[in-house]
Amino acid sequence: MVKKKEEDVGFVRQFNDLKKKHPDAMLLFRKGDFYEMYKEDALKASVILALKVSEKVIPLEKDPIKFLTFPHHELDRHLPKLIRSGQRVAICDAIDRPELMKKAKAKEDVGEKVKDPEKAKKEIIPNKDSMARKKKEQAVQEKPVKTVKTAVEEKPAQEKKTEAKAEVKNEQASETKKERKPREPQMITANGEKVTHGHAFQSTTNPADWYFTAKMDGVQLKPQKMDAADLAAYQKKEMSVQQLMERYYPTKLQPKVSEEAFRMPKTIAGPEGDIKVEKFNVYKEKDEQRPDYGKYKFYAQMGDTKMSAVASREDLNAYFDRTMSPSQLIEKNFGERLHLKSAYEKYQLPEGVDSKGVRVAKDHADNKWKVSMDMGDKGKTNRHEISFDDGYSLFKAKTTTREQIAAKYLNTEITGLLAAHSMKQEKTAALKM
Repeated sequence: MVKKKEEDVGFVRQFNDLKKKHPDAMLLFRKGDFYEMYKEDALKASVILALKVSEKVIPLEKDPIKFLTFPHHELDRHLPKLIRSGQRVAICDAIDRPELMKKAKAKEDVGEKVKDPEKAKKEIIPNKDSMARKKKEQAVQEKPVKTVKTAVEEKPAQEKKTEAKAEVKNEQASETKKERKPREPQMITANGEKVTHGHAFQSTTNPADWYFTAKMDGVQLKPQKMDAADLAAYQKKEMSVQQLMERYYPTKLQPKVSEEAFRMPKTIAGPEGDIKVEKFNVYKEKDEQRPDYGKYKFYAQMGDTKMSAVASREDLNAYFDRTMSPSQLIEKNFGERLHLKSAYEKYQLPEGVDSKGVRVAKDHADNKWKVSMDMGDKGKTNRHEISFDDGYSLFKAKTTTREQIAAKYLNTEITGLLAAHSMKQEKTAALKM
């Protein structure tokens, strides 16, 4: 059983109480030589300050709470970042003893019972016989007793001091926010989104790493690690924010496709008629036995045919940023398996290579179809086995050519042979000189 820590219970209660009073402010607690932030405040601050969020087990709490901490001498460095990001920040002194957090019991003042008698009224009652005047006393009515209760809540002096500091900080942050003029956008995307706060910053955990980030319509983008060359160019002002956005967030700048393009089902023109795509989505591989465990994959279903493929980072960004439709992603990732002609158009032999030397034939040793190329005096490539889908596209569907098959399997080897032949010619020419 976890032993109750009064100190922890005290500051959690203090955080919850202050958060209810100031829900739109980030609470920064001073505890000894450190500043700490908890729960949702810690998660927000970790993104802005690029600091690590940890978990802390607190008595009476079901789950560990998130918390973030940094030394007190780093306040001058972190506080401006939080304020510049548009956050309201309240600095508080943590109260360690929970008894200081308890409110005083309400006191009751009991009012006095007040009686307000009425004066007796005199009535003249005429009598037929004597016409005499008679006095008639009326009953004295008593007013109901009034009881007044006054509840007085006496707050501890330390709590009043903490709230006063929080209010001062909130007022200062509000004044700063009012005085600050709206930031001019550094660029506007094709979709009309405004890019601001584009900048590079150094990692606090690994000073050798630098990251680039920006905001789009006020939403913080996930920081991207910068190349050394890009960082040097940016620091020398040889690379603009727009160029860095194109480099690290290309799909954020591209025009978005229509919502209609994402509605299922879709129809794709196939070699033997239209192909109806019923489902298309992204998932993370959870089977630990698979080599692609933990990777994000595309899934497509066309009738009884189900396909999946590991998604590249570029395609994932295009999917989530809505710059490529499911039909386009299916053609790109499953086009060869669907025997689409458009899927093979990207394969081209290097310039100057004669396609007459391409040969696709069955190897009688293992009864498999293979492709090779004879380049004459430049050499010959090895024989490479082609897949069943490529063989079907070549011989049955006829949606690809021998040259495209050769380019798909042999381009790397062909480029190497061309480079070796060129070096040989240069060496021969040098010897003749």
